[in-house]
Amino acid sequence: MLLLNACSSPGQQVELPPAVQDSTFGPLTPRRDVSEAPRRGRVLDRNDSVLVATRPVYLLALPLRPPLDSLKLNRLLGWRDSTLWRRIEAALPYEGARPRGGVKLLLTNAEAKKIQAHQPEWPMLKLEQRTRRTYTTSTGAPVLGYSYSQAQPFLNSAQRYRRGRFYRLRNGGVETYYNSLLNGHRGYLHPLLDTLGQAHGTWAADTAFQPGQDLHLSVDARLQAYAESLLAGRKGYLVALDPRTGEVLCAVSAPTFAPSVLTAPDRAGTRRKLLENEDMPLLNRSATLANPPGSVFKLVNAAVALQLGATRPGTSYRCDQSLISCVHHHPRARNLTMALQYSCNPYFYQVMRKLIERVPDSLVTDTTAARHANLAAWQRYAKSFGLDTLLGVDLPREQAGFLPTPAFYDKARRTRHWKYRSIYSLSVGQGEINLTGLQMANMMAIIANRGWYYTPHFVRSVGTGGPLPRFLEKHHTLIDSVNLEALVPGMLAVMQRGGTAATSSLADVGIAVAGKTGTVQNDEGDDHATFVGFAPANNPTIAIAVYLENAGFGATAAAPCAALVIEKYLRGSIAPKRKRWEQRMKYRGYQYEREHR
Repeated sequence: MLLLNACSSPGQQVELPPAVQDSTFGPLTPRRDVSEAPRRGRVLDRNDSVLVATRPVYLLALPLRPPLDSLKLNRLLGWRDSTLWRRIEAALPYEGARPRGGVKLLLTNAEAKKIQAHQPEWPMLKLEQRTRRTYTTSTGAPVLGYSYSQAQPFLNSAQRYRRGRFYRLRNGGVETYYNSLLNGHRGYLHPLLDTLGQAHGTWAADTAFQPGQDLHLSVDARLQAYAESLLAGRKGYLVALDPRTGEVLCAVSAPTFAPSVLTAPDRAGTRRKLLENEDMPLLNRSATLANPPGSVFKLVNAAVALQLGATRPGTSYRCDQSLISCVHHHPRARNLTMALQYSCNPYFYQVMRKLIERVPDSLVTDTTAARHANLAAWQRYAKSFGLDTLLGVDLPREQAGFLPTPAFYDKARRTRHWKYRSIYSLSVGQGEINLTGLQMANMMAIIANRGWYYTPHFVRSVGTGGPLPRFLEKHHTLIDSVNLEALVPGMLAVMQRGGTAATSSLADVGIAVAGKTGTVQNDEGDDHATFVGFAPANNPTIAIAVYLENAGFGATAAAPCAALVIEKYLRGSIAPKRKRWEQRMKYRGYQYEREHR
């Protein structure tokens, strides 16, 4: 028998059968060949709209000499008079560059047909057809990502530009995370060949071949586009997911860009502008950037305090602004519901102080040890919300965020005898607490579900199957459902008259939203605006988190944005009275595009 090296793994040998004698064709020789690579799978949204696919594309090669009649070519292709030069500028790696071999521009099929029909009039133009990964949408860049094989020009330029920022800017999205499933696996042909090299059947079946699998995202492409239009012109993120399944409905990182930019052969100049943009549009803010959450974290602090017996739903504290300032003028918070409705800082200062300074009987003689034990307990219970850890979402470069521990403060304060007064900013979600957008949205899913969650994920099915098995595992917090239930009346009151987000109520269209606003102090500029919530409150199908940098109050900036996305998802349209919100936000985005064009 004949032994040949297998192509699947070095050093492995495959035993081929001896030659077969056929009465018609004579001796047939067995052979083992590598089959063609399978076609890469497509990426579709939750409504089965194709977002990414491998398709033939056309490249138009423009010569450097002789000069082109740009006006005539623009009219032939149906472009505006300045389009050709703008596209050439976008294709050049930097201003004034003279690339070797001319410039190549991507054309649509209709544009390519116009060139083919008039090729005799344009002998200096060359039209090439290639197979490339193509995007049918201009939204969802951080989610879709790119294939590394086609993104090499971008990765190389990013690495040369600023090495320190390169790691954070690499975000291959689902295209990279699921690369092996999208690619499939080459197989092996086992033909029987006659003396002329003609195949006559096979001597073994191909068991190695695996077709590229399609990815069906949980993302709604229309909702994603709508949310991106609302955040245009801002820096921040918006994440919405289905709390019942953990499926991410949309994830916006603003400023954003078209996903095709990072792989298109004619967008080198655009890529460089993205790299140099100080707003860092290439950074996936919802997954790879952790920020102080602000007052929305009062929900977690309250839940932990209830669980550990440091407070009760009916506990009352006066708004003592000698402890911490409170920007809201409101009546005395007689219970937890009113404290959440008014977002009373002194109330939650005292709740957290009671939690940290309580002295269990076993530690009654050592208040320092008590503070350490209480803070460790707070950190443990808060961490069970999926914080200070990697959630395990199906995107690269996810960050874990941070919750401080006693050991952290011992080192930071250079003493074990720190007091509550030196860490009180934790009570309002600031100081050393840092959460990602996905963690904020998942936090809302946990409260909506009264204590459990599925890991947030972007792919609801691979091929004809379901999601990855780990996304079907239910996780539970350490907080009893009754203590999470105690938060909901206050979250509903936030959206009602007297609440911090009353103007963003959707009661007029029959949607009860449970939410919480937040304003994050920023020493380097305007404050950041946050909002978290879920709806409908009695049977939640969407949980949302919004974070807008330098936007001011959460009630006036983040809450309206969240309300519009919730209404769009649940109703499919926006009520006329809120159309002005859309216009105001989209006009801001229009101004931003003009300034950065």
